[in-house]
Order: sequence, then structure tokens, then C-alpha cells
Amino acid sequence: MPSGPPAEPPEELTSPLAYEGVRRFTTPAREASVPQARHAVRDLLDEECVPVAADVLDALLLIVSELVTNAVRHAALLSPQITVQVIIGADRLRVAVEDDHPCCPKALEADEGDVGGRGLWLVKMLTAEAGGECDVDHTVNGGKAIWAELPLTPFATSPPSLL
Repeated sequence: MPSGPPAEPPEELTSPLAYEGVRRFTTPAREASVPQARHAVRDLLDEECVPVAADVLDALLLIVSELVTNAVRHAALLSPQITVQVIIGADRLRVAVEDDHPCCPKALEADEGDVGGRGLWLVKMLTAEAGGECDVDHTVNGGKAIWAELPLTPFATSPPSLL
């Protein structure tokens, strides 16, 4: 048995994948930003050739829509700009929506007749179904970042019906 330090793995096994990294963009806190943010995230993943499963991509884009919608509806007064961050790893991706409003929202299960109020609950359910996690972090400027992290691989089970 040879002695000494373990051999280093070949460089091609330790270098990051081309699509790994952090991307951020800001957008005004207004309704038109919801589809724009969703399309920007989809375009980013397409341009970077991120191997995200179709069901995970669908869930991710719905999560982006819900998080941006919440920032627009509930934080715009104190946060005229919101930031969307996408962190792409080798086998997971995280999306975060940051605003300057200090209040942290809670996921509520709305009644059947309610028009709104299910956004964060839906984010939690989609994230859990995908085998990911979500949470809220406070930012240094006194605001918050709500994030969801999903695996790039398909759901272990079929995602819940959203209709």
C-alpha cells in the first residue's frame, strides 16, 4: 500500500459545471414584473443549459411567480425594487426573492372561496413535493429574502394537481 497524501482527483472531476453560479436581477415591484421574472428565470436556465427536469421547472416557475407576486402585493410600499436571485448548483437550484419590507409572511391555508392567500402555502407544498426546502432569511438592510431550493431531478412522485 502506498503511503503519503491521497491522490488529488483529476481536474475535470473537481471543476464546477459551466452552469453553476449565482445570477441576480432587480425589477420594479409592480404586477408586470411577475411574468417578466418568470420568463427571465426560464430564459436563464435555457441559456445556461441547466439540466432541470420538466416537472421541477414547472414548479420552480410557479414558485417564482408566487414569490414575486407576494413582494409586489405586500412589500412595494417599502420596497419599490425587488431582487430575484438564482443559485444553480450541480444538482440543486435555489430561487430567492428579496425585498426591503421587514415583515416575514406566513403560509396560510386559505378557505375554498378565498381569491388569494394561498401563495406561500403553495410554495411550501411544491417545494416539499419536489424534495426541496424553503424558508425566509432576514437581510442586512432590514428586509427579507424568501427562498425555495429544489433538486434538478424529477419529483419522486407526481406533483399535486394544481387545478
